[in-house]
Amino acid sequence: MFVGKITRMAQRISRREFVKAGTAAGVAAASARPGFAQAPTVLAPKTVKPVVIASANGNKYKNGGPRSAVEEAFARMTRGEDVLDAVIAGVNIVELDPEDDSVGYGGLPNADGVVQLDSCCMHGPKKRAGGVAALEGVRTPSLVAKAVLEQTDHHLIVGQGAQDFARAMGFKIEEDLNTENSRRKWLDWKRRIDPKHYLDPAKRTEAGDRARREMVAEGLLDAEHVYGTINCDGINAKGEICGVTTTSGLSWKIPGRVGDSPILGAGLYLDGDVGAAGSTGRGEANLFNLSSYLIVEGLRRGLHPKDAGMEALKRVAANTVEKRLLNDRGHPMFDLKFYVLDRQGRHAGLAMHGGKEKSYAVCTEAGPQTLACDVLFEEADTE
Repeated sequence: MFVGKITRMAQRISRREFVKAGTAAGVAAASARPGFAQAPTVLAPKTVKPVVIASANGNKYKNGGPRSAVEEAFARMTRGEDVLDAVIAGVNIVELDPEDDSVGYGGLPNADGVVQLDSCCMHGPKKRAGGVAALEGVRTPSLVAKAVLEQTDHHLIVGQGAQDFARAMGFKIEEDLNTENSRRKWLDWKRRIDPKHYLDPAKRTEAGDRARREMVAEGLLDAEHVYGTINCDGINAKGEICGVTTTSGLSWKIPGRVGDSPILGAGLYLDGDVGAAGSTGRGEANLFNLSSYLIVEGLRRGLHPKDAGMEALKRVAANTVEKRLLNDRGHPMFDLKFYVLDRQGRHAGLAMHGGKEKSYAVCTEAGPQTLACDVLFEEADTE
């Protein structure tokens, strides 16, 4: 009788275990069905070949030193420095170089002749970010953005508040960040526009854009620096990803205008478990679509960096409907570039249009390179 009771208890236990196992299997099967929203697991190798990518100016300007931005970032990163410290040290070279008038010192000023700078940075392992916008008087806004990340509970500080914060953090505040080059170009632009600059917004925009195009056509203004920026992202051998974007913004912009560069999800976005994306080009188009965030989510779904970036370009093109922004083919007349790096160390540069200098910078153990971007539309942009 005692043995029979034990047998019946064992049967009940077995039935309970069977039901539990069946339920667990059912949940697992259901979660795998299309009706259940679940991001795929991103599998990354335990070790990654280190790589740094950047916009093309990241392998062009050296500010009189031995290395370009991507070389400096790669050298620091591979000798053990924090990835964010490394990529910021890289872009500092460009920010401080007076020959690059798209960022930092000597960046092309706003309509009033004042250099206003924007930047943001993100740290993948720490899952933290910081940014500044419309900052005046500091040559290296990327370092101020890093201070926001490290010293505050905020992601973005702007205008006078950003300058006050920088001063409090010990940064040198300069009266004027113009160089002879940036001031000469601003004066040339100013002479070309309607002298009644602010009285008619429609005429102001038309005159300002026309003067910008004329200066590009005459070779006085680099077409790549109309919307000037540098983005730089890196991944080390441990798979740690960080990134930074810094800019002087749209040349001759309305004072106080802020583009995509300091905005998380637009000028820069990353997830340390997935990858990173940054941008240069027309900030307004990028802001409207939060393209960097979209690209990283594409990487999360398993897309290759090239495919994720191309998907974002197509989204921007589909959302550009104003006639003034379209060329005779119905395509956006402005350019927009994305720089994409995934958790496996794969990378890509994407551009809205073909034409010259559609390239991006890369540095690996093989050294620095400037590679061609994949383009959505083969024709050159007409802005």
